[in-house]
Amino acid sequence: MYSGGKIIRIDEIAVSRRTLHGHKTVLVGGCFDIFHYGHLHFLTEAKRKGDVLIVLLESDAFIEKSKHKKPVHTQIQRAELLAALVCVDEVILLPEMKDRDKEYKKIVQLIRPSVIAYTKGDSGLNKKTLLANEVKADLVEIDMLTSFSSSQLITYAPIFGN
Repeated sequence: MYSGGKIIRIDEIAVSRRTLHGHKTVLVGGCFDIFHYGHLHFLTEAKRKGDVLIVLLESDAFIEKSKHKKPVHTQIQRAELLAALVCVDEVILLPEMKDRDKEYKKIVQLIRPSVIAYTKGDSGLNKKTLLANEVKADLVEIDMLTSFSSSQLITYAPIFGN
């Protein structure tokens, strides 16, 4: 499968940081389970805020817990889709986390992004603000294309013949 060396595990962040030294890094996070135009818009706009776009990709367990459904694509499949995008420079596979706030803080401290990008109306904005302050990153809001959310795009049509 495609990755172009863009997909990394948490334990590889320190090595990755050495190769990114001197670049303005933009950090985003999400599930990106059913990839759609709204995702592409967000990632493209986030990339414009710096030189390198890093995506923190949520685990399958996180999707099951937070969205109360199994993901359509596995974390590796989602990572490969993201890694195939020109605008994405790195995809970090997030493990299942027991203490999310503490572990996220450690990850952001390791990455030390220049910018943390989020979508308008992000429910985790307070936490992202604290993380941005912690590493002296700019916090940048990207307009969300509301007509392209996964839940709005999916319709369950009846099966023909029934």
